[in-house]
Amino acid sequence: MHRDQHVFPLAAALAPPRYGRDLWGREGRAALPLASAAPQPGSGRRAPRAAMAAAFSSDGEAALRRELHPASAAAPRSDLDGFYEMGRAAAFVRDGGFRKVALQFPDELLADAAGVAGRLEAATGAAMYVLGDTTYGSCCVDEVAAEHVGAEAVLHYGPACLSPCRKLPVLHIFGQQPLDVGRCAEAFRELYPEQQSCVVVLSDVVYAHAMGELEQQLCPEYPNIIFSRLVCGDPPGPAVPGEERKFGRQFLVKAAGGLQDYAMFYVGAEGLALTSFMLTWNCCPFSSFNPITGCGRRETLNVNRALMRRLYLVERARDAGVVGILVGTLGVAGYLTVLQHLRELLCRAGKRSYTLAVGKPNPAKLANFLEVDIFVLVACAQNSLLDSSDFYRPVVTPYELELACNPAREWTGNYLTDFRDLLPGACAHVELPPAVPAAEAVPDVSLISGKMRATHLCGPPTSQQPPSTALACRDQTRALAEISPAASFLESRSWRGLEQQLGQTPVSKAVQGRRGIAISYEDEGCEQP
Repeated sequence: MHRDQHVFPLAAALAPPRYGRDLWGREGRAALPLASAAPQPGSGRRAPRAAMAAAFSSDGEAALRRELHPASAAAPRSDLDGFYEMGRAAAFVRDGGFRKVALQFPDELLADAAGVAGRLEAATGAAMYVLGDTTYGSCCVDEVAAEHVGAEAVLHYGPACLSPCRKLPVLHIFGQQPLDVGRCAEAFRELYPEQQSCVVVLSDVVYAHAMGELEQQLCPEYPNIIFSRLVCGDPPGPAVPGEERKFGRQFLVKAAGGLQDYAMFYVGAEGLALTSFMLTWNCCPFSSFNPITGCGRRETLNVNRALMRRLYLVERARDAGVVGILVGTLGVAGYLTVLQHLRELLCRAGKRSYTLAVGKPNPAKLANFLEVDIFVLVACAQNSLLDSSDFYRPVVTPYELELACNPAREWTGNYLTDFRDLLPGACAHVELPPAVPAAEAVPDVSLISGKMRATHLCGPPTSQQPPSTALACRDQTRALAEISPAASFLESRSWRGLEQQLGQTPVSKAVQGRRGIAISYEDEGCEQP
């Protein structure tokens, strides 16, 4: 790990929770866009500190009284060959000559894992290993877990973000979820009665198998309809003019006005994929068909409000002095390059950065890092939009951090969720401008705190720190110690964790300790004050 990037132990919430529309404009729990007002007397709303304390701790009464019931496992499917495309999977293993193959299932499909592995072993003769848990999101290929057993390839089952992998060959088998094509076509006609409508049809990957039949029904009636194609990995060759390549989808826009002249029709349930589509293609009106309910609707996602929320987080990133870089993937190609890019960007922006690998982020994990002002999540395009309203500190995307720290990058209305678009050679890469002396820098005022802040970039970091500042005397014995910002901050804290106190604690024999749990020991009721 680089000297300037330490794993460093967040305080104060972004805003106290309230009930209303969420940050995507839908009903439910949401965080206030800027700062929340103080609770009114008699309103029944808890004060912010009390609400935050309750979110991370309780008296434990609910846990003690809770009754545990065994979870009912999902029944295995009867048609494994058709749903999991066993013939295609066996041909992939045989043609590649793989002897060890990892099978990655999401939680909802794990009931079929043993049956699928047994049939594949019988059909191919290769050893199959079922990955019991994913390091990060189940939509990403877990190459790290596969390498633990020395797997030569990965069969990824279920929904996928289709992010290209770095090392192992991968075959995606989405699972052929049922789709009523006739009802879907009927819903499309109700939503788009004008047959000259320009519409791009997108789908969840689990319904991709039925898009050909839907295309056959709609194309004769709608001459301007475009169906997207799934692309696993990087497509060969550069994109032609008018071609869109995002989220593992590929389609060619034929209208003279470009994509803004089209509407989007999504086949699938509401989720992160649809939200990412709507933010990325925010110039297009969206409609959707939910195969589970059989209903079509015009999406009412308040894109403007969602973008305002994200731009507020950009302002928070400009005010931050310490940034935690969360590693949210170890398998997506280019993640190491973007980590190095973010470290350089933060260093030149005068901010300290600490790289954190915490697995799947949640409020309890990130609350351990008290000194971090804001987090940036490096993850796949589908998991990078993390709703951080329940976190003590906000979580932004690499694109939002670039908006905050790179003066050459301006908001154009196009929102990016794939961090690979920011790398050199990509479609949205913007070079860092030259360094500006502090005396010549234009002052800037924070829109949140009202304080002055520096927004100019410093010069590129040197390869080594000067000897006069890299080492210092630690005590009177002239022992040398390396200066670390994290260690210096730790020294200033009144409580620094458990200490060994070697030679300061008398030795005593082991005695019988208390029994029970910390909230209620067995002998507590017998003690006399």
